[in-house]
Amino acid sequence: MNFFDIHTFETIREAYNMYDEVFIFDKEIKDSFQVVKLDHSVLEKTDVVSVTYNRVLIVHEGNGSIIIDGKQFHIQGPEVFVISKGQIFSFSHPTQLSGYEISFGDCFWEKAPSSASNCKLLLFNDAAIHQNFPLQEKDFTELIGVCEILFKEYESADYPNKLDAMAAYLKILMIKLANAMPSFQDGIDDFDNQIYRRFLELLSQQYNKMHDVLYYAEHLSVSPRKLSDISKKKSGKGAKEVIAGQVIAESKRLLQFSAKTIKEIAYHLAFSTPEQFSHFFKKHTDISPLEYRRMFVNIGR
Repeated sequence: MNFFDIHTFETIREAYNMYDEVFIFDKEIKDSFQVVKLDHSVLEKTDVVSVTYNRVLIVHEGNGSIIIDGKQFHIQGPEVFVISKGQIFSFSHPTQLSGYEISFGDCFWEKAPSSASNCKLLLFNDAAIHQNFPLQEKDFTELIGVCEILFKEYESADYPNKLDAMAAYLKILMIKLANAMPSFQDGIDDFDNQIYRRFLELLSQQYNKMHDVLYYAEHLSVSPRKLSDISKKKSGKGAKEVIAGQVIAESKRLLQFSAKTIKEIAYHLAFSTPEQFSHFFKKHTDISPLEYRRMFVNIGR
């Protein structure tokens, strides 16, 4: 399955024709952190948002749908939506939601205790794997409890170390979310989970240098077949697809938000030639890097 189907672009272009300046980038938020409480909030008209802040939507109930990178999800609740930096999303018209929306920049991972990194890897390194998942009643109750405390903290007057306190609550929320993921409900510390977490951690450090499954398998002391089997079991994608997903996600971010040339991006991501990078990108998205970048450059013209 391609990571960004060509029909996605047609859908977004149609949206551009329907509304003036419908496509927006995330607006800057104070301290790169925001908590919004949604109480039967009706979204009559929504924009197509290019995400620069990570988002978690914890939905109690609702109706309508959310479109993330061209894939439509019908909102029911209770459930979670994870949207990572570099993705594109919008809501159908209208959509009604109750729950919480937490937005935060990558700088908050630095403030959170180091043990939160595993949660970041599981939830955000390839958000498409865990874009949406249902919540059991117990998990939902625990998550809403943390959200209520986090919202109260966010709304309180500023005080020294307030950001550190919110980072600590964010860590708790991430741990609860990771534990609520269906693929990690059983045996959170079993061998396969440990290998998969270590694979994602190594990938986050090396994806711009190494794309070969064999490299990761050797460093994890398992066979490439075993690594792919574990990855398939935990994410629904083989190791090769997970690696490609990470490279594609970073490619999109660089094409959207950086001034690097396509040649520079290709070498930055360890491709031998710009042509090799273009072939890889088009294989997984049905569109060339240049066409992808032009889509954003031409917005609103």
